[in-house]
Amino acid sequence: MIFQYKSNVENDIKVFHLFGELIDREQPKPMVDEVIATVETGVVKILLDLHQLRYINSSGLNVLINILTKARKAGGDVAVCGVNEKNNELLVITKLDSIFNVCETKEEAIAVLNN
Repeated sequence: MIFQYKSNVENDIKVFHLFGELIDREQPKPMVDEVIATVETGVVKILLDLHQLRYINSSGLNVLINILTKARKAGGDVAVCGVNEKNNELLVITKLDSIFNVCETKEEAIAVLNN
C-alpha cells in the first residue's frame, strides 16, 4: 500500500493523519514540505496520527525525526498517537519512544502538546 496523508488544524495544532506504509524518504516529501510551511507560519505543535499507518521502517523513522527536529527548532513539539503494536516495537527498540511524545489517543496527544 502506498503512503498517503491528510492534514488539518485543531486547536492551533497541525494534525497529520498518516495512511499505508512509510518506507521511503521520497513518498512523504509533500508532507514534510507542508510541515516546513506550517512551522514557518508559526504553527509549531504537530500531531502525527498513526492509526492508519500499517508499517514504518528506518527510512520512515528518519522522516519522523526530521519532522520532530523542524518543530523543536522552531520552539514547538511533536506528539504521535495511535501507534500499532509493530510500529511501537520499532519505536521502543530504537529508543525513539523516549524522544517522541507517544500517546494512546488523539485527545491525549493534544493535551500533551497544549501543556
